[in-house]
Amino acid sequence: MGLVSAEITLENPKDATLQPLKVNALFDSGAVHLCIPEHGRIQLKLDEIDKKEVTLADGGKKLVSYVGPISIRFKNRVGFAGALVIGDQVLLGVIPLEDMDLVIIPKERILDVNPYSPNIATSIVKFALVGIKIQALKPQKALPEVFPLEDIHLPIKKDTTSVFFADREPVLD
Repeated sequence: MGLVSAEITLENPKDATLQPLKVNALFDSGAVHLCIPEHGRIQLKLDEIDKKEVTLADGGKKLVSYVGPISIRFKNRVGFAGALVIGDQVLLGVIPLEDMDLVIIPKERILDVNPYSPNIATSIVKFALVGIKIQALKPQKALPEVFPLEDIHLPIKKDTTSVFFADREPVLD
């Protein structure tokens, strides 16, 4: 596909007195997060929220600062994200791209708003179970019209309390 870059604006939404930072960002559908260089973090006066271990393209691991929040603007789109402080160029991964409903057009090597929704960002929200304990129903129990979340059974490890996403409706045993 080649390299795709475009001008975006980064801002610190917690400090309106700071000038927005216009940068030429590299867009990479193989990357996940927004990445900014240290000088970008300094210019936007972004606080470190956490440290994250990242896996680099060569397979190496590195501990980096996670800062934010950051406002990202491109054309008529805006998104908010945290950023990993790494590298010497702003890199936009798939999380901010999806959040702002932006698409990479490989043939033209450009970034643009989704042509199927040019006026407003769209998103897909699927059935999600957040932080619940998964339990199976007794086989004799009839399917209730409205069922409580604690009775949802998905084909995943039991007694898990993380975030789950399902591409289909839950199954009741």
